[in-house]
Amino acid sequence: MALKISKEAEALLIKSIKHYFDKNMDEPIGNLQAGMLLDFIMQEIAPSIYNQAIMDAQAYMQDKALDMPGSCFEPEMSFWIKK
Repeated sequence: MALKISKEAEALLIKSIKHYFDKNMDEPIGNLQAGMLLDFIMQEIAPSIYNQAIMDAQAYMQDKALDMPGSCFEPEMSFWIKK
């Protein structure tokens, strides 16, 4: 599955890359170069981050599912039980 972002997000990310280069590098970067860098990041780096996020979410959901009996349990037939 190829990771996709909206055109609006892409434009903001390109702007962010250009801003980063302006602040931290000796030379500025143009729109084309920033777009190519973003494409590289989306192909090579983003899948690792995405996969880790999915694994984290899966572990979180599994923990919550395992805790369901403790957090979602209601005693049955408790009307006549004296307290």
